[in-house]
Amino acid sequence: MAKQKVLFECQHCGLTTPKWMGKCTNCGAWDSFIELSQHQQEVVKQTKSSSSKSAKAQSIKDIIEEEVFRFSSLDTELDNVLGGGIVPGSLTLIGGSPGVGKSTLLLKVGSNIASSGKSVLYLTGEESAGQIKLRANRLGANQENLYLLSEIRLEQILVELEERRYDFLIIDSIQTIYSDSISSAPGSVTQVRQITFELMRIAKERDIAIFIIGHITKEGSIAGPRVLEHMVDTVLYFEGDSSQELRILRGFKNRFGPTSEIGVFEMRADGLVSATDIASRFFNRNSQQSGSALTVIMEGSRPIILEVQALVSESHTANSKRQATGFDTNRLNMLLALLERKLEIPLSGYDVFINVTGGIKITETAADLAVLAAIISSFRDRAISKETIFIGEVSLVGDVREVYALDTRLKEAKMQNITKALVSKKPLEKTTIKTFVVDEVTKLLEWY
Repeated sequence: MAKQKVLFECQHCGLTTPKWMGKCTNCGAWDSFIELSQHQQEVVKQTKSSSSKSAKAQSIKDIIEEEVFRFSSLDTELDNVLGGGIVPGSLTLIGGSPGVGKSTLLLKVGSNIASSGKSVLYLTGEESAGQIKLRANRLGANQENLYLLSEIRLEQILVELEERRYDFLIIDSIQTIYSDSISSAPGSVTQVRQITFELMRIAKERDIAIFIIGHITKEGSIAGPRVLEHMVDTVLYFEGDSSQELRILRGFKNRFGPTSEIGVFEMRADGLVSATDIASRFFNRNSQQSGSALTVIMEGSRPIILEVQALVSESHTANSKRQATGFDTNRLNMLLALLERKLEIPLSGYDVFINVTGGIKITETAADLAVLAAIISSFRDRAISKETIFIGEVSLVGDVREVYALDTRLKEAKMQNITKALVSKKPLEKTTIKTFVVDEVTKLLEWY
């Protein structure tokens, strides 16, 4: 009798190995390997073999380009993140912290699509149909073509999809669905892999656009195996606290469009809707106080004016505090060291706190000049005019370097009645905003 092969699988990333390991060599997780049963091993082999089809190589010039069709979700911000609309046959994963509005948004989107004549199925494994009905009443999302199904068994879901033709499917959430043919618990690597593969097959074969809601961990990533993000076509993340009014939907993966766009939503009594007039939501022009400076960042093709706030206070401890919300703390430490070296500002005995209003996290370096301006303003207790913006990247040697899309940023500032701009390079296009070139950090002192 042949010896039965033993296979272990990491419950975080899905790595399989014939030997048990204390630490996963792929994702670094400790004590995450479990032994797969013979049936589970067959499921893993079947999934991997089914995903690859035998094909012959072709010259890229002989391949016919596939035209991507889209239909609107009737939500401008969601369409913007998806690259213009929803692609039939696509598989989209959306994640976010509890209460941020994932279910609310998709229920509203499902209602919008149902109102256009398409058939929509909202599948819930966490709530009853009555609970979804209560939310639909609050959102005004009752449509004839919107169907609800409270089910967690994959086999029963497939039966429902066979009985009625659907154009749009919402899964809430993927961690609650399980298959009777797999003995492992719901949310495990084997369950998620097999269920996602079945959903992907259905989406491609029947041209059904499927949106999957996924839970996240305390680190902010999708809970469960990373293989889930690799299998889907699009990955979206909700950013923002559930206590805040504005929420940001950011694309991290999109096989049908760009991933640099964001969507801004506003939580109201009637649900999560596309935010209007977001230009003035991230800064306040009424109050002019020290420690505040304006800048313009680019989120995809959209320029957004942000207010950078700084608080510099004398430290009463041996180690001064350096904290930043919405800004990289390591970069803040670099900028503070630069201020001490180039401008001889003694910040070693002061606590420095940085905050970016609106809940947006700055990932580009164009806000460096505004951060420095806010810190100097707070240190000297002198307010900066809210009609002035700061745009520029600061290097380690004290140079202020140019940023991309400067003209686009200045156009947005002009629309918000900004009259002065401190930039690293003169704009190419003519503008009514008075631009002052600051090529060295030491020239910042001329403005205070």
